[in-house]
Amino acid sequence: MGLLRIMIPPKFQLLALLAFAVAMFFLENQIQKLEESRGKLERAIARHEVREIEQRHTQDGLREREAPSVADSEDVVVIYNRVPKTASTSFTNIAYDLCGKNHYHVLHINTTKNNPVMSMQDQVRFVKNVTEWREMKPAFYHGHVSFLDFTKFGVKKKPVYINVIRDPIERLVSYYYFLRFGDDYRPGLRRRKQGDKKTFDECVSAGGSDCAPEKLWLQIPFFCGHYSECWNVGSHWALEQAKYNLVNEYLLVGVTEELEDFVMMLEAALPRFFRGATELYRTGKKSHLRKTSEKKPPTKESIAKLQQSAIWKMENEFYEFALEQFQFVRAHAVREKDGELYLLAQNFFYEKIYPKTN
Repeated sequence: MGLLRIMIPPKFQLLALLAFAVAMFFLENQIQKLEESRGKLERAIARHEVREIEQRHTQDGLREREAPSVADSEDVVVIYNRVPKTASTSFTNIAYDLCGKNHYHVLHINTTKNNPVMSMQDQVRFVKNVTEWREMKPAFYHGHVSFLDFTKFGVKKKPVYINVIRDPIERLVSYYYFLRFGDDYRPGLRRRKQGDKKTFDECVSAGGSDCAPEKLWLQIPFFCGHYSECWNVGSHWALEQAKYNLVNEYLLVGVTEELEDFVMMLEAALPRFFRGATELYRTGKKSHLRKTSEKKPPTKESIAKLQQSAIWKMENEFYEFALEQFQFVRAHAVREKDGELYLLAQNFFYEKIYPKTN
């Protein structure tokens, strides 16, 4: 007795196969949605656990304290050892405008004859003031002073360093005309070279001392610090030390040409000081307060002559190094949309927190 064979037409076989494929697709889609929902639920649970831990730590801390103490955010000191002619006054005015609203103190470090190198005894005094002057904290110090390593003095909690640098030739040209004509900040103040009408190009052509390549040597020693070698013009050791300090000792170093981005990132990193800084920079009357008077851009010939010097090459190498570092930090913090800059939202969270809370 032979087996009974049921023949299914090919058309029905194809329909059955399509039905099976649709069912599998629907099932996979539902599984994917369940996985996404599970992920969202885990993140929500993790955020809830973090909040519970933070609240518990806060409550424990309050119970442990017999008297209120200074919170960490109130003990912060920011030092802006500003390089001359890098838009430092424009930026500092933002700090002054915000200090009342954000409740911190701004202090100008006024050194004799703007000498950027402090004596050993003044270094000790300054470190002691910055670390122990509690009535002034939180504090924003600014002045034309080279970098000072606080760890040399046995200080455990170091200040937060920030700075801005500029294209070295642009900075020198601005300083050259500033010494002769001043700026629109204090137009009536008599400057050291007032009366000298010689242009920067004429100075370069004549081999003058005020436009000599040696005058470019400033941003490197400001970041290098209070070592004798820092101020030896053309020192490769100073260049490498300046790079090291920029990366390891400074929270953020911006560039004059991209000052708004610098302000925006500082507001994100240090809201205790710079909350509202970006809006103030964009709309405030003091955003571009200080402009050097009578400044004439140098010719290509003058620029080419300065660029032949080894000093320019080193200062420019440091500037390019700082610019690359700044743009790297900015690329991971800021985006541009429709011509407007905005900060990226938080891009990490905590999960799998053990032991579980009750």
